[in-house]
Amino acid sequence: MLISGGGTGGHVFPAIAIADAIRALSPEASIRFVGAKGKIEMEKVPQAGYPIDGLWISGFQRSLSLRNLLFPVKLILSLWKAYRIVQRFKPQLVIGVGGYASGPVLEVATRLRIPTLIQEQNSYAGVTNRILAHKVSKICVAYPGMERFFPADRIIFTGNPVRKDILLNKADKVTAAAEFRLNPEKLTMFISGGSLGALSLNEAMEASATLISSHPEIQVIWQSGKAYYERFSGCETASLPNVRLLPFVSRMDLAYTLADVVISRAGALTISELCLAGKAAVLIPSPNVAEDHQTQNARSLADKEAAVLIPNDQARSEMIKTAINLLHNSEVRQRLSENIQLLARPDAARDIALEAINLISHA
Repeated sequence: MLISGGGTGGHVFPAIAIADAIRALSPEASIRFVGAKGKIEMEKVPQAGYPIDGLWISGFQRSLSLRNLLFPVKLILSLWKAYRIVQRFKPQLVIGVGGYASGPVLEVATRLRIPTLIQEQNSYAGVTNRILAHKVSKICVAYPGMERFFPADRIIFTGNPVRKDILLNKADKVTAAAEFRLNPEKLTMFISGGSLGALSLNEAMEASATLISSHPEIQVIWQSGKAYYERFSGCETASLPNVRLLPFVSRMDLAYTLADVVISRAGALTISELCLAGKAAVLIPSPNVAEDHQTQNARSLADKEAAVLIPNDQARSEMIKTAINLLHNSEVRQRLSENIQLLARPDAARDIALEAINLISHA
């Protein structure tokens, strides 16, 4: 099987989870990835133990940009390289997870009549998957109502795959607190804008030194993102004794274990992890994503009383205040936790793997 796509952790980690689930069901399976050169998948996929080929491909800029002049060249060369990869590897199935590299590989596979499956993580389908929808064999989705984007007879509702460490997490608060040198008895807030960080979340933390210092009964794990760590490490909030500022949190399972409230963006992978972890969440959708799909993701939870949604432009004034109120209201926290757990799909990776294997057996 070929698995194609990437560009962000929200595409790459589900793809790896799918590959691991296929291997668990069919240990003899030969799996190869195709990604975009220079993107996160070129590092994370080999670390997970899978070979990967890179395409010279990037997205079309929605604003006027000289980079758009290169797009047709990149697309043609990527289609040609994708064709050569498919011809050499001879996959029985091609899986696309969205992202730049997914398009050329799935286009080639469908033209060669190879069975294909795409996985859409978001509640608002990405451009690549919408283009491919009428050509592929099956479409695995994580949200109801996706018939507005895809042919209903090809949709399988599976949920989003998540990383093994989140799925299999059995840690206790004492262990988790030791990882971050914090107190297991204190109410804990975990703030994460993802591995790259989120400027508005970081600025909200920077502006909240007085508010946080007035609540010594609360402690904070603050993942700034590597790109922002140096900028915010000297601020007053970062020097508070009840705040632990980190550029990156590698043990997300332990951060979720310790946290009583999580503040984060509303990417599909993050939401799937929060559902499995059963955490009360304050979601601040990124405004810098295609079709504002993070707002759609967050609203789908907020409408079910499974999370609190705060618009990005209100993060500075409302984010920390809302989280502190939640920490002090165990009844609301419990309701959010119970409701978000109802949306969890712990078998998502296995269900997608079964669909993949089934497509090959019926080809």
